[in-house]
Amino acid sequence: MELKLEGVSKQVGAATHLYPLDFVLHPRAVTVLLGATQAGKTSLMRLMAGLDAPSQGRVKVDGHDVTGVPVRERNVAMVYQQFINYPSMTVADNIASPLKLRGGSTRATIAKRVEELARKLHIEPFLKRLPAELSGGQQQRVALARALAKGAPLMLLDEPLVNLDYKLREELREELSELFAAGDSTVVYATTEPTEALLLGGYTAVMDAGEVLQYGPTAEVFHRPKSIRVARAFSDPPMNLVEARAASLGVQLSSGLQLMVPLQKSFDSGLTVGLRAGALRVHQRPGDVALPGKVELAEISGSDTFVHVHTDAGELVAQLTGVHYFDLGQPITLYLDPSQAYVFDPRGDLLVAPPAKGN
Repeated sequence: MELKLEGVSKQVGAATHLYPLDFVLHPRAVTVLLGATQAGKTSLMRLMAGLDAPSQGRVKVDGHDVTGVPVRERNVAMVYQQFINYPSMTVADNIASPLKLRGGSTRATIAKRVEELARKLHIEPFLKRLPAELSGGQQQRVALARALAKGAPLMLLDEPLVNLDYKLREELREELSELFAAGDSTVVYATTEPTEALLLGGYTAVMDAGEVLQYGPTAEVFHRPKSIRVARAFSDPPMNLVEARAASLGVQLSSGLQLMVPLQKSFDSGLTVGLRAGALRVHQRPGDVALPGKVELAEISGSDTFVHVHTDAGELVAQLTGVHYFDLGQPITLYLDPSQAYVFDPRGDLLVAPPAKGN
């Protein structure tokens, strides 16, 4: 399916949920809508599905104008944050329901497909149970399996893993990526987590406050964010931003430290240097520059440690692999390879020097 949005917007009363935008989905690929809560992801998906009509603009499917055509007349599968299942049907019947409605499949074929999806989504032991007998996470997996079984040309998933525990989310991210790759559906997947976008790959649209800020191949958007708004949205934790100015060697931070970053043009006013938390280290490598400071906070999250450091250049957060312990106020030196720095123009609207090395 090729889905194209032409100049669509969405207003509800005086509130603007989506500003005018043009958007074309890549057929048989995964497109991630990445943005914080109330960025406009759900509003955009509802227009794609036909649950809502745009305030202006047109929605086209394979070249045909379907603006205003309701969802029941479109072949779309959708999974929400909150699971939706048929309460009177067993798990097996829930998953099988779209296959039965479509027709053309034998009982044996349907049963095989149901068992296959149940096994991949870790709900095989619950096939004879009713949804009310399952946990919330298990019910969400049933809803996912039913959507996958439908095999619709357009599949919309609105933060489908948000209510699952951490370990299961990690497992299902990888499995869903494989399931999407093996299918023929055009998939749109909304999330607030940059890590999820990177794992799913494909294409990513970064959204904020009802706008699509940047859209393209996921790796390209991550490594070449065109503005500070995109860079902060596509970083977890958010990208460190420090004040700087043009200098003879490239840019100079407010601490006086110079980074050899080639600029394509001269700037009279201040610049902003972006440093991803994962690019900051506590062990020096050849070519690194030093950022001395003091520890303000150290947080252990999963298998990483996030260290908040006060430096003369500004407040920085470093993401260190593994579990590390620091005392508050302890002197610390962070190290950075200048080729991993991002430089944005004075307004923050344009990336004027991308990193020479991906990070």
